Amino acid sequence: MKIPDARGPISGGLFRLLAGGPSHDSAAHDALHTLTERQLPLVDDIIDDGDAQLALFCLYELHYGGLDGVDDRWEWNPGLITLRQLLEEPFEQALRSAASLSAGTVGAPAGKALDSDAVADILFGLASQDGGPGMSRHVAKKATLGQLREFLVHKSIYQLKEADPHTWAIPRLNGRAKAALVEIQADEYGGGRPDRMHSALFARTMRGLGLDDSYGAYADAVPAISLASVNMMSLFALNRRLRGAIAGHLAIYEMTSSRPNQLYGNGFRRLGFEAEVTAYFDEHVEADAVHEQIAGRDLAGGLVEAEPDLFPDVLFGATAVLAIDARLTAHIMGAWESGRSSLDSPVPAAA
Repeated sequence: MKIPDARGPISGGLFRLLAGGPSHDSAAHDALHTLTERQLPLVDDIIDDGDAQLALFCLYELHYGGLDGVDDRWEWNPGLITLRQLLEEPFEQALRSAASLSAGTVGAPAGKALDSDAVADILFGLASQDGGPGMSRHVAKKATLGQLREFLVHKSIYQLKEADPHTWAIPRLNGRAKAALVEIQADEYGGGRPDRMHSALFARTMRGLGLDDSYGAYADAVPAISLASVNMMSLFALNRRLRGAIAGHLAIYEMTSSRPNQLYGNGFRRLGFEAEVTAYFDEHVEADAVHEQIAGRDLAGGLVEAEPDLFPDVLFGATAVLAIDARLTAHIMGAWESGRSSLDSPVPAAA
């Protein structure tokens, strides 16, 4: 991914550091750490702070496809790991606060061990309380071509590497939960067919609307909340102590996917787009109807049966998804309803 434009002192300092080789110059690292420690208390809401979210997004990207022109040895540089932890701590705290509001009174029955069916029932109950497919209904019935393109730009920050964050959890699980996650991920990656990988299907959708399908091409265009939605996955997935959260994240993700994707596909068909463009959404209607059962009962439920103490983290992961997705939807719909773009910078019109 090309390095985006800096959005403030933290991301700017990070990018200047990455421009050099993977140095062990402690003074340079200490200066960036000090800058970050001074800057973070000035941030009102880290979830909506473009500087912090962009810096964290690019730090995580070193563990995925890397950054253009940046030496791969930076991935495990101790100074950058420290910087990541400085950003992760307040981000996780903010996610926990948002998730607690979303969870309400949901929890495990007092004094009772949860089996996998009970865990799934709790998660399905959460999914049913979701605010509803407000954006998907708008896409299905009213969205303009320009809004459809914006919608894809927001989603591209994750969907062009779809499934990769959750894959980090495979070696951190055992038994039933591991087998369930592998089964889901095999489908996400096309069952061995590169052209059927969900990321490849999404890339075709983008090309069909005249958009750049290279990963991270629109990192400068999306708001902080779009970056935060993806950073949340990486936070859960790259910290073993949060393996319960990434399981809960995937479970609720699958449970709230099938119906919205059906509506998204209908919206694109309404404007005349055919199977080459709608295949991504149509694939998720069928696949996620199956995945939601596997993720709820075998992945999340199986994990809690094996490690009962992880139930609160499973619940945290699930409720954090609902909270952040609600904020992202509110941002996009609020902009569209007032006649504004939901992006930070405009995307060129389709050729």
